[in-house]
Amino acid sequence: MEVESSPAAYNYMSRTFNHLSATEASSSAFSDCNSDRSGDFPAASSQSRQLWLSCTPDDLLRQLVSDLDSPSIEEQKQAAMEIRLLAKNKPENRLRIARAGAIGPLTSIISSADPQLQEYGVTAILNLSLCDENKELIVSSGAIKPLVRALRNGNPTAKENAACALFRLSQLDEHKVVIGRSGAIPLLVDLLESGGFRGKKDASTALFSLCSLKENKVKAVQAGIMKPLVESMADLRSNMVDKSACVVNLVVGVEEGRAALVEEGGIPVLVELVEVGTQRQKEIAAAILLQLCEESVVHRTLVAREGAIPPLVALSQSGTSRAKNKAEALIELLRQPRSVKAAAKD
Repeated sequence: MEVESSPAAYNYMSRTFNHLSATEASSSAFSDCNSDRSGDFPAASSQSRQLWLSCTPDDLLRQLVSDLDSPSIEEQKQAAMEIRLLAKNKPENRLRIARAGAIGPLTSIISSADPQLQEYGVTAILNLSLCDENKELIVSSGAIKPLVRALRNGNPTAKENAACALFRLSQLDEHKVVIGRSGAIPLLVDLLESGGFRGKKDASTALFSLCSLKENKVKAVQAGIMKPLVESMADLRSNMVDKSACVVNLVVGVEEGRAALVEEGGIPVLVELVEVGTQRQKEIAAAILLQLCEESVVHRTLVAREGAIPPLVALSQSGTSRAKNKAEALIELLRQPRSVKAAAKD
């Protein structure tokens, strides 16, 4: 195979950087909610910029960080775009960029009134947050509030990437409280309800992480999370059924969540999932219904009236081992006497 020789120098913003040596570029794939799906470097400068995927001289990084504070919006955009793409394509660059001092200026850029500059700043922070060692530095730099503002006022891409960045930061448990108290949860619920498909998916991923904490479950219920979740579960063609059901399964861990699920008409939707969903959907739906019924005779009555027992019996005979266990436990509850007096006390 013919190997392309490396240029001895290349230009960035009319400045020349010398003595570069290329190494093999990283080809690691991004998992769900890594979210910088912006593509690669523009074709017009492909040869020189693709080299950045494998080599990033310290003087270049220093120049990029300096340009983030430039009085020129265009220079800021260019620098933020380059940092965003460097952090996207090579994991080891994420640490180098952070150590070069980029996180503070990028945090400031997220508050820019220029929509594109804000988007580049949000996305650069997202890509840097993929490195666990950067998460604490990003939070301590004060990035959560600007990310929440971007979630409120940004363009669609900025909102989606802000949701993903908050998800990544929330992977450290101590950040879940901070993010939950920052006002992010109602905005994530808004994105879940009114965003495009990618926005809904990113919002549900962030909410799933945040709602592992009890106080965030309550905040999510108060923000109206159950309505869009039930609607997504009811639409078997939405490609959101599994994600939505997983979030519901967390949120019904609090009394407010169980009440909201019933109020939003979730019981018939869940019974239908037990009957016609995929094996995974049937198992999650059974788990949610079990949580509903464990402490409430009223809920048992409602579930039984929806005709849940026949599909649960079928699941107990043909589902996965976990699904069978949940279905059997739920059938036992539903077959217990449900007196009017007991229901009144519930």
